[in-house]
Amino acid sequence: MKEFTVQNHKDTRSGFGAGLLELGRKNPNVVGLCADLTGSLKMGDFQKEFPDRFIQCGVAEANMMGVAAGLTIGGKIPFTGTFANFSTGRVYDQIRQSIAYSGKNVKICASHAGLTLGEDGATHQILEDVGMMKMLPGMTVINPCDFNQTKAATLAIAEHQGPVYLRFGRPKVENFTPEDQDFQIGKAVMLSEGTDVSIFATGHLVWKAIEAGHLLAKKGISAEVINIHTIKPLDVEAVINSVKKTGCAVSAEEHNFHGGLGESIAGALAKDYPAPLELVAVNDSFGESGTPAELMTKYGIDTPNIVAAAEKAFSRKG
Repeated sequence: MKEFTVQNHKDTRSGFGAGLLELGRKNPNVVGLCADLTGSLKMGDFQKEFPDRFIQCGVAEANMMGVAAGLTIGGKIPFTGTFANFSTGRVYDQIRQSIAYSGKNVKICASHAGLTLGEDGATHQILEDVGMMKMLPGMTVINPCDFNQTKAATLAIAEHQGPVYLRFGRPKVENFTPEDQDFQIGKAVMLSEGTDVSIFATGHLVWKAIEAGHLLAKKGISAEVINIHTIKPLDVEAVINSVKKTGCAVSAEEHNFHGGLGESIAGALAKDYPAPLELVAVNDSFGESGTPAELMTKYGIDTPNIVAAAEKAFSRKG
């Protein structure tokens, strides 16, 4: 099992803020829009340096999506910013009708996703957003794992033509991917090769999958850990090639198991290479208030749960 060096602990939302600022300096067509959460989305530096290219929409998320769609007609590249719950559930009609249906080049950037939002509780801990977004035709869905990858993803989506949903979070997590990485939309990243079980993880669960891989190695199980930063389009080739080698798989995500990464992987395997698959995800429930670590344990998406799922998948082979 490959060793990874944790450079520091940073929140992925700050990776977005750093990427947006760099984009602002590189591309005069990049515009920032925020729904009264500039500090939380780390968009303050962009606002300060480019006040004429920043629109504070206030607590009017639906209007923000409409404004963003309109800006694309003039060749602008709008990046909207608010919490994941307000970026999807509150404005789904506007995204569907004004952005996705007409293929508008809007980048929907969503922070504070999943259980790791913590103490804010179930009303804000959206666990359905990936499913909602990936079902929209033409929508790209990206869920990076750390600060560096979130920054790289932010830079990459500006070059992508079409609507994108970029998901990230609030807590400080292990920052371990290369600072100078080449982020390729739709291409999975092999983190550690293995022979006994494939672990496909996304977002905050990628580091947990790495931890699980080390624990499994001590039990004599060789885990192949793959970072699925792009949930749609899914890198089906990487999924199938890995499972052909290992014979079984685990998916790990901070999302409801309905509509998430696990379902996409299950669909790919069912179509092309049926094999045992265990899903590590929230079991069809809302969250609650608590620390991120407490909630991840209670709702079954921490490192020990990935280990248990891998052992179960491994036991189901042959």
